[in-house]
Amino acid sequence: MRVLGIDPGLTRCGVAVIDGTPGRPVQAHHVGVITTPADSELCDRLTTIYEQLTLLIEKFSPEVIAIERVFSQQNVRSAMSTAQAAGIGLLLAGQRGIRVGMHTPTEVKAAVTGNGRADKNQVTLMVTKIARLKAAPKPADAADALAIAITAAWRGSASKKYEDAKNQVGRRAMSK
Repeated sequence: MRVLGIDPGLTRCGVAVIDGTPGRPVQAHHVGVITTPADSELCDRLTTIYEQLTLLIEKFSPEVIAIERVFSQQNVRSAMSTAQAAGIGLLLAGQRGIRVGMHTPTEVKAAVTGNGRADKNQVTLMVTKIARLKAAPKPADAADALAIAITAAWRGSASKKYEDAKNQVGRRAMSK
């Protein structure tokens, strides 16, 4: 399964594209960040994120877009900018009919390290091993995007089976 992982943010939006299946090492095709200047207008920053994510989708054709679920933080301004960047990923998935996986930070940490309270260094170490990279992804936003993509690839087959079963039940109910 090909997954585009997104660690949403306005200044640094982590992105990673992988191929992976549950419990297996993954093949990383792209790991990096989309950056926007903090002093730019919000509309320009969101446009840059939109354009760069569009290029990644066109180049790699992901089956799933996995995005870190925004949760309430003490810093409301930070939560809002994170949510705006996440919205760009959701918009692109909706426009193209790509499945979406939303994953909490705790879920991602547990998936890649076995510990939902793992720190950033532990997550970075594990994604480097899982993706068989020669060097750890930097900055942390890139490693986080890789972790999000791995989580979706490893948990995605179960989610897809659930969605397929739910859709099949829905079709049966509508045909009666």
